[in-house]
Amino acid sequence: MRAAGRHAIDLVVARFTGVRDRPPLRVPPPEALRAVLDEPLPEDGTDDLCAVLDRVTRDALAEATRLDHPRSFAFTPATGNFPAVLADALAAAHLSVPGAWLVGAGPTQLELTTLDWLKALLGLPEGAGGLFVSGGSAANLTALAVARDRLLGDDRTGARLYCSTQAHPSVARAAHLVGLTRDQLSVVPADDALRLDAADLARRVPADRAAGLRPFAVVGTLGTTGTGAVDPLDALADLCAREGLWFHIDGAHGAAAAATERGHGLRPALCRADSLTVDPHKWLFQPYETGCVLLRRPELLRATFDLTRHALDSDYLGPTAPRGAEVNLSDHGPQQSRGLRALKLWLSLKTFGARAFRQAIDHGMDLAEHAAALIAAHPELRLVTPPGLAVLTFRYHPADVPPGWDADRAQEFISRAVCTEGEALLLTTRVRGATVLRMCTVNPASTREDVAHVLGQVARHGRRSLAEVRESAAPKGP
Repeated sequence: MRAAGRHAIDLVVARFTGVRDRPPLRVPPPEALRAVLDEPLPEDGTDDLCAVLDRVTRDALAEATRLDHPRSFAFTPATGNFPAVLADALAAAHLSVPGAWLVGAGPTQLELTTLDWLKALLGLPEGAGGLFVSGGSAANLTALAVARDRLLGDDRTGARLYCSTQAHPSVARAAHLVGLTRDQLSVVPADDALRLDAADLARRVPADRAAGLRPFAVVGTLGTTGTGAVDPLDALADLCAREGLWFHIDGAHGAAAAATERGHGLRPALCRADSLTVDPHKWLFQPYETGCVLLRRPELLRATFDLTRHALDSDYLGPTAPRGAEVNLSDHGPQQSRGLRALKLWLSLKTFGARAFRQAIDHGMDLAEHAAALIAAHPELRLVTPPGLAVLTFRYHPADVPPGWDADRAQEFISRAVCTEGEALLLTTRVRGATVLRMCTVNPASTREDVAHVLGQVARHGRRSLAEVRESAAPKGP
């Protein structure tokens, strides 16, 4: 065990120290992976665990996109950290289950402590509470299940849930899973800043109620995935308080900004939300799966998920009922058997301290502003949406474009060319119907030089797209 353990640690260290050694994008074809990984069920084992670790690292784990590469600016780049890797290994070795206090008292208390730290980091009320889940999708689902029970009960007739066109797809999926039809999800157009239009929503809610419908919840987004836009959270909180609606904030990406001085203005709205999604595996630099759902009134989680509500004839779990001040986190969410996700964040905070996290979050926002300044100063690039929580979008669009040049296709061409060249990962999205290049700069290992290099690649490949159009349009000789 010691030999294999040391070898596994060596592989982990090699992964962290060699993050720039391979291209960020790696998408092997299915047939290539089947050729090396498909095999019959092993009837007998092996004494050479080190060789198996080498093989699975080489043939499976390494055959994936490196979102932690400093020049990976797609999606929300995940980074992870070494203490968090050790945390996962320790939790697995101890079979840690923060579900029933009878089974996992120590792990449960550690999760509760980590939740308190997360609340302190984001400036949330002391009375708030929740639990760690797999990610933002599970957090949104958990929160909306509580909102449904609290405001609708068992009757979902005429229910209306509101979100923006820019909300994460997990909101629509959660609506489906809590029993709403798609027409019961009222999708509000975004305003000019790509935020949920609070004025439009303020007209819809009373109109829906007058039509005999039952508005019950609003989802505001703190950092949309496309542009990093922040919905008008204070106005939404006012509206929800006035209309008696549940206010959920999907802060999977952006809630971490509230930890910084420049993000303190977000805190009043966070404190007024009925529920909040936070994804530590995004801007708090944790490995997957580390999500979190927090409620202003955490006792409402038990009203939805407590096992006593869902008990059948068997009393198999009766002996695990909490006594006194004991807490069963399995009564607070949909999972009975749940891993100790909190240990990753706990050990990271103990190792680096909250100040290092704040500095790393600030670095991401500073880097986005630097990228925007470079784009604004470049004659061939045009900023489409300004930096919002370390996300910005832009286009290659010089002044002298030839007839027949398709700007949307050019952005797609540039993205493919940048990725194919192997030095960076830069993808596209759609903003107001146009294809744009999107950059997310949350990785604390990314530098100004990395940003400048990628923007230089964009300009170079953009010129190639122009040259191809001009060449195809040039008259051909006899």
